[in-house]
Order: sequence, then structure tokens, then C-alpha cells
Amino acid sequence: QVQLVESGGGLVQSGGSLRLSCVVSGTLFSIRDMGWYRQAPGKQRELVADITSGRRTNYADSVKGRFTISRDNAKATVYLQMNSLKPEDTAVYYCNEVVGRAAIHSWGQGTQVTVSS
Repeated sequence: QVQLVESGGGLVQSGGSLRLSCVVSGTLFSIRDMGWYRQAPGKQRELVADITSGRRTNYADSVKGRFTISRDNAKATVYLQMNSLKPEDTAVYYCNEVVGRAAIHSWGQGTQVTVSS
């Protein structure tokens, strides 16, 4: 069974930065396309960034130029570097394997990111 463990969230002021990590176990990580999703209160979960096994990346327009997704296959970990954070980035952030734009596995606990104005 695939396990996803997110960490690195916190409270930060507008304009600040955070780096999220997601450790993945139970699958051959290096061949999986991975993504970071977020869910704000009262809103649907959305895909904000994804990275293929070949390290090609894609970003939602709302985070393009501010967020960077990366991966370390040796550590089975996917990262999300978030810069120039805005209050509208406040959400619980989750990682998952991505096929198309769909998440494949059961969700982990997520990590809360709160950006104060």
C-alpha cells in the first residue's frame, strides 16, 4: 500500500517562503509522475504542480513563477518550494501520484500552510 507523508507547512507572512516535502513509500517512486494538490476551506482540491518521472514540470497559473516542484528519487521524496506566498495560498497541501490530472492513491494527512496578510 502506498503511503504519502507530507511535512513542512506552517504559518508565514505574506511574501515569505516555505518548502514542503512528501516522502513516498510502497511504490517504485522513480517511475511515478507526482503532484502537489491543495485544498482551501470551502473549495475543491486542486492540482498546483506536477513533475513527471522525466522531471518535466507543470504549474497552475496561480502559482507559476512562485512555486517550484522537484524530486529526489534516491529519497523517494517530492518537494514544493513556495516563494512569494500570498494569503490565497492558504490551504492544506497534499502530494499524490498523478495520472492525467487525477490523484491515484488514498490521501495522506496533508500539511497546513497559512499565509497571513
